[in-house]
Amino acid sequence: MSASPHSRGERTGFRVADEAPVYAISVAASLAGLHPQTLRQYDRLGLVVPTRVGGRNRLYSANDIARLREIADLSSQGLSLEGIRRVLELQEEVRILRVRLAEFTREQTSTSLVVWRPPKTHR
Repeated sequence: MSASPHSRGERTGFRVADEAPVYAISVAASLAGLHPQTLRQYDRLGLVVPTRVGGRNRLYSANDIARLREIADLSSQGLSLEGIRRVLELQEEVRILRVRLAEFTREQTSTSLVVWRPPKTHR
C-alpha cells in the first residue's frame, strides 16, 4: 500500500501569495499570538490595515501577520504604539532607499556602451 501524497509531505498544489488576504481576524490573531481586539486597535491606528470584505469583515494576508508579529515583538521590547509606528515608517523608508541605491549601483557599474549621436541636420 502506498502512502498518500499528503502523508509524504507533498503540497496539495495550492499556493497562496503572501499578499493575498485570506485569514479572518480570529485566525490572524491566533497566528500572530494576539487578541482580535488588539488587531482592531492596530487597524484603527493604521499599523496594519487589512483588506475589508463587504465593508466590514477584515481579511489578513501572510504579510499582515508577519507585520503583526513584528509589532508584538517591538511592543514587548517596551516601545509605545507611536514609537512602533515610527520604527515601521523608517524601515519602509530604508527599504525604498536600498532599492534606489541598488538601481543606481547597477547603472553605474553597467558595462553597456552608450553612444550618443546628435541628430543630423539637413543643410
